[in-house]
Amino acid sequence: MIKRKRIREKGKLMLSRRFQNLSEGDRVAVVRNLGFPAAFPRRIQGSTGIIVGRRGKAFVVKIGNKLFLIQPLHLKKLKT
Repeated sequence: MIKRKRIREKGKLMLSRRFQNLSEGDRVAVVRNLGFPAAFPRRIQGSTGIIVGRRGKAFVVKIGNKLFLIQPLHLKKLKT
């Protein structure tokens, strides 16, 4: 379980991660950004899912048969 940032990751947040464009059907990996509190369970750290939609600033991500609301700075788009 990740508990702190690595030395090269410390500092400012990349704005491109916060404002990245993701569309429905994209596959994403859940990567917690430790500079901000995550509003999802720690057990889904590192898992992959599919974006179902958008709700406010967050994305609705389907992991298994459950839906999670996750902010884009905690998501990383996977190449397909």
